Amino acid sequence: MEEKIEEQNNVHVQEETTTQVKEEAVKPTNSVGSKKDPVKKTPVKGKEFFQEIIAVPSDVQVSLNKGIFLVKGPKGEVSKNIFNPIIKTELNNNQIILTSNTRTKRSKKIIYTYIAHLKNTFKGVTQGHVYKLKICSGHFPMTVAVKGNTFEIKNFIGEKVPRTIPIKEGVSVKVDGDIIVVEGVNKEQTGQMAASIEQLTKRPGFDKRIFQDGIYLTEKDGKEIK
Repeated sequence: MEEKIEEQNNVHVQEETTTQVKEEAVKPTNSVGSKKDPVKKTPVKGKEFFQEIIAVPSDVQVSLNKGIFLVKGPKGEVSKNIFNPIIKTELNNNQIILTSNTRTKRSKKIIYTYIAHLKNTFKGVTQGHVYKLKICSGHFPMTVAVKGNTFEIKNFIGEKVPRTIPIKEGVSVKVDGDIIVVEGVNKEQTGQMAASIEQLTKRPGFDKRIFQDGIYLTEKDGKEIK
């Protein structure tokens, strides 16, 4: 009887050892790529923000107040509002610093747009923005003149009533023969005045290749229109 009991005990011991071996084989290992121990990506330094610096010309004075830049120069002064909640603007040591907390495409586009606007203000107060138009009157002799703050066109295609348009403040319009010169320190206002003069003689529904009477832009801020 004692021998049978010992044999049964040995069988139980062998079964316990085999089950322990199986459990150890089934247990997952804590590898680097497992869910329990994920791979942590360390942030790259210097990639958290985006910054651009513009140097202010020596003959230009710039002041900043709540996102509004006031630019003064030999030709006059221009104010530009470039406030945006995601863009931080600073004026330090004759330099304009534009900073964004993110490096997204949107923030970069906004900063580069503001840089273009500021450079236009620098050019406006130092050199001025000049647009030129040409008077073309092949069929009817057209009379173009500036009277006070009004630009006037008489006898356009034989019309008895003159066509007029008010001149914007801060923009000068001069007529020199068949050339009209529009000049100002603010690029937006100067360009809009030149476009309004061109639109004043527009005739919708007529082919420009045949009916060529009118006033047309030939130069935009120093760039010829071909």
